[in-house]
Amino acid sequence: MAQTKFDKQVEETAEALMFGIGRFLAGRDMDGIKRTDATFWHPGTRVLPKVEGRVSRSSYRAGWQRLTFRLTGLSATAGGGWGLWEHQDTARAWWENPDAAPLAALQTGGISAASAAAAGGLAYGLLTRERRELMREWVTPLHQALAVPLGIAEQTDPRRYLHISKNFSDDDAEIRVDLPVHLRFSRDVVADLITQKLALEGVTFSWHPAGRKPYVLVKKTRKPPKKAAFKAPKVRELVAKAPESAPLIGIGTGGKTVAVDLDAESPHILVNASTGGGKSVTLRCITCQMLHHGSQAFILDYKRISHPWARGIPGVTYCADIADIHDALVQLGWEGRRRTRVADELGIDADPDAIGPRLLILLEEVNATLRQLARYWDKIRESGDPKTSPAIDALMEILFMGRQIRMHVLLVAQSATARALGGPEVREQFATRILARYSMNAWRMLAPEIHPAPKSTKHPGRAQVVIGGTARETQVLFFTDAEAREWATTGRSASSDGTRPAVPAQPAPAELQTAADGPQTTGPDDHDQAPTPPTEPETPAHAALPDQRDDAADPPGTIASTSSANPAGDVDDQAVGLRQAAEHHLPYTLAALRYARANDPSFPSSVDKRGAELLYRVGDLKRWARNRPRAASGTTDLD
Repeated sequence: MAQTKFDKQVEETAEALMFGIGRFLAGRDMDGIKRTDATFWHPGTRVLPKVEGRVSRSSYRAGWQRLTFRLTGLSATAGGGWGLWEHQDTARAWWENPDAAPLAALQTGGISAASAAAAGGLAYGLLTRERRELMREWVTPLHQALAVPLGIAEQTDPRRYLHISKNFSDDDAEIRVDLPVHLRFSRDVVADLITQKLALEGVTFSWHPAGRKPYVLVKKTRKPPKKAAFKAPKVRELVAKAPESAPLIGIGTGGKTVAVDLDAESPHILVNASTGGGKSVTLRCITCQMLHHGSQAFILDYKRISHPWARGIPGVTYCADIADIHDALVQLGWEGRRRTRVADELGIDADPDAIGPRLLILLEEVNATLRQLARYWDKIRESGDPKTSPAIDALMEILFMGRQIRMHVLLVAQSATARALGGPEVREQFATRILARYSMNAWRMLAPEIHPAPKSTKHPGRAQVVIGGTARETQVLFFTDAEAREWATTGRSASSDGTRPAVPAQPAPAELQTAADGPQTTGPDDHDQAPTPPTEPETPAHAALPDQRDDAADPPGTIASTSSANPAGDVDDQAVGLRQAAEHHLPYTLAALRYARANDPSFPSSVDKRGAELLYRVGDLKRWARNRPRAASGTTDLD
């Protein structure tokens, strides 16, 4: 008897049902297509040849795992259905009486469950953000590069054979790549692709081809040292050998020194790092070395307490008040134009010392400082004045003047965007850029020519120094405050060669000033010593730069003593004793001023004497009061 069409359909349906039950119990894909090399007991790692389309993550699981998930889901569904059937009368009563307490409880429970699910989803998204970024930026691009050389299907989940941790750029991290059993690939090609796509430097490859699961391990070898402390004898020797124009930044891979030549490579340096990235440590390292060689520094510190080690050092002007930062930048702009004229007159073969001592302008937290400078100028400018702050104009002018005038800007920013710096052309003036704890967006913004970007690390003192399109991983030298101050003051001082400084400098500590200027009285009780004027008058912080003075005026760096008996002079130019200053000019007691004179190295030096009493310029005392270190007030209000 011939088989009817209906009988064939029944037979095919029964056969498909039997095959479906078999696949269900075997933990295989329900469509019958085997996509990976997974078995019932072992998870898969490879997509089989000729498989097309996307391969789900469940296809890589072992058969027993998928069977467990299926049975659990089927049991939960069956249990829920049975419970609903058993309690259908109760459910009907809830539906007919919506005010019933059980229904209200069910609604409350549903809202709570939905809220918990939303909170759990948000928490999961936040906790896996770094993992997703790792997959997007590093793992997936490496898989796309290795698929063809290793003979792996592109649909393969890269997490199945690329084992890359989130901190793979750290010194003690390692990378494992599972290899195909056939080993029909070039080791050199695979190694080169791994180092290029992961931006690795100085690594070794340990190949393990034997067995059923061959793999290769990648580890760092020529990594920078974990620490580079100045107190180490070898590091101190390297710093001592560094030339004046090339301060040492740190130690790179293989023990190589990393430095920047301010005369040949880059006259200005940009430091970009997030909070805790070591910005102050990096600037302290560079600044104290340049002061050691006789340079002068302007530290424009809007945070007020970034560099306490530099206060009172000869040749250092420390400005913390926004008004003083404004005045200092304007004066530096005049000095830059004066040096440009001098360099033009001397010609290309001129002695650099004839132009003037090297000037270092350290601008802390440029994002906040430039904003406050603009606000300050809006507050003080008068009718007819330009809208742009002359201090900001002076800073931009210095950045474009070049290395011939020997003025160098060290600029610090948490986010050195073009808008924060005044435009992309300003940012291009920083050929040397030091980045620490940076984001991928910051790297693309500041070093787009280097791809792929090396992964940021949280290792203390570790940074990437980008010079001339090359990034070098560097362990920045660490100076303590005492070591930085000692190194800055024991080298060639700013006026040791007999020439006067070309810029104003803050007074030195008492012990250093005594050694430089000879003995002098320290208070009104020193009646035994005759009033001996200093051998060479100091340059106060308010003194004008050379091109502000008349040619017939006193030489730069000298001032005339101003007595408080001169009523025609400006109040800030009066010379008063500490008692008169406490009573009429400063909000401090006489005891507090005497204590500051004895213990604060940045307290101004006297300009004259009246009997045994030392006299101080009122403007210097007010400037000291404005720029003294103190706790943050929690506001940026200029008032």
